[in-house]
Amino acid sequence: MDAVPCLCVPGRHAQEFRTCLRSKGALDLSSCLVKNSDGTVLLPILKSCLSQLDLQSFNAASNSACEIVWSQSPLKSKKERTQTGVNKLGKVLQELLESHGERWVEELRGDLPRSFQRHGDLVLLGDSCFSLPLWKKVDQLLWSAVAGGLGAKRLAKMSRISRDGFRSPEVTMLLGEHSWVKHVDNGISYEFDVTKCMFSAGNITEKLRVAGFDCRGETVVDLYAGIGYFTLPYLVHAKASHVHACEWNPDAVEALQKNLLANTVSDRCTIHQGDNRQLQLCDVADRVNLGLIPSSEDGWPVACRLLKRTTGGILHIHQNITSPLRDTAAGDATQRVSGKKADREVWQIWADDTAKHISSLLRDVTGAIWTTNIQHIEHVKSYAPHVHHVVLDLECRPLLIKDTNTGTEQTL
Repeated sequence: MDAVPCLCVPGRHAQEFRTCLRSKGALDLSSCLVKNSDGTVLLPILKSCLSQLDLQSFNAASNSACEIVWSQSPLKSKKERTQTGVNKLGKVLQELLESHGERWVEELRGDLPRSFQRHGDLVLLGDSCFSLPLWKKVDQLLWSAVAGGLGAKRLAKMSRISRDGFRSPEVTMLLGEHSWVKHVDNGISYEFDVTKCMFSAGNITEKLRVAGFDCRGETVVDLYAGIGYFTLPYLVHAKASHVHACEWNPDAVEALQKNLLANTVSDRCTIHQGDNRQLQLCDVADRVNLGLIPSSEDGWPVACRLLKRTTGGILHIHQNITSPLRDTAAGDATQRVSGKKADREVWQIWADDTAKHISSLLRDVTGAIWTTNIQHIEHVKSYAPHVHHVVLDLECRPLLIKDTNTGTEQTL
């Protein structure tokens, strides 16, 4: 097997380096990272990009040492590893059925999980597996065999997302006594009940971006805190002086309380349980996080009320944006054309409209004139070729005029 070039980095900074490599188009997405016994991690790099990497800037940015190494280890992709697990599971279940006098047929292989989520020693299955009647003949032994085949001690199955307003998962425990699990991302510990709360792993790049903010001396309000996806990075890494965390799901609040204690930051956070539209706070925030998708628009008036009247602050507005599909004729055929440039044009139009809307809301709320400035539009992830989760960093400042008589500044 050919050696694979890798960036060898400290384990605690692996996700940070991985995100950076991916942003530069240098991460080999067909291969998986490798964790070494000494605590370092190998991140596979595309050979074509190897000469373009500036290790000096990498080391300076992270304040840690990294180096290029060549690995002979098989760096299997996540898809390949999942497929290997499914193949192993198939063999285990075939033996189980045959030991009960049942014949293994190919239809059963199609009823195995194509993917699953792993939370420590718990594996969460999707709803499109183990639906055939034959499995009921080994019902008492099935879930132990599945757990063993997937290398898990606990097993659960999700059916769908509840319409209870909290986006709670409808999950059934199949094997195991308790349903609390733990994730560690970028040195932050997240614990939650897998039957009551969801973990949004796809937001890791935005959590890392938030962790890179300098919020020393700032008061932050997180309007949709959940179990602490963004509240914790603001406190642990961005060093916010205080975070007001708003959340209406009592199960998420329970997890948030545990996570604040586990990460020793509970003294700098106040939890406000309930509908944030009823929040009594105002004129307190240097920064407001609106991390709700598909849209956080219901929270915009609240966010405007929260910003400090004399200095303003920054709103981080999350939104799912659908880019229209453009049709171009090619003979008798019609091709759908999409691209990053077209997507970004749509994001910019939405950001411009949002900036104007926020400016109007601020004037209504405060009675003063405000300026809004688009600092940045961040692409978090894509749900489809034309549906994108983005974040708008919008700077909002009251327009100040100087009193020639007193020399003081006041809002216009």
